[in-house]
Amino acid sequence: MTTTMTLAAARRHIADAIHKSEQLGIKVCIAVVDSGAHLVAFERMDGAFLGSVDIAIKKARTSALFPLESGQLGALIRSEQLTGFELSNENLMGFNGGVPIFAGDDNQIGAIGISGGSAEEDLAIARAALG
Repeated sequence: MTTTMTLAAARRHIADAIHKSEQLGIKVCIAVVDSGAHLVAFERMDGAFLGSVDIAIKKARTSALFPLESGQLGALIRSEQLTGFELSNENLMGFNGGVPIFAGDDNQIGAIGISGGSAEEDLAIARAALG
């Protein structure tokens, strides 16, 4: 069992994300980080928004630092009125598209962040990228 995010694993997640985004007919940016929220691999599909580069990375970092989907963390921030929380850790992203990656049930090895589609599309792509 993998205990850390490897470049080979990150590339597989990216390939799965590209496959799903092509099925949906959208262009996205894809970031994979390790459990310390450090970038392991990144791809911007031809035609993806330039602004999505930073958002994809921040969604991945958010789900690495807090082992929740980024949209779930955003909902928690809003429901608990944690004003300013998203400004911590070099700015978090509290909307869909970031998903933690686990090896086994409880060993988080990283996260993936997707940006370029709607919030629902980004989440669908991120979940599909988990294999």
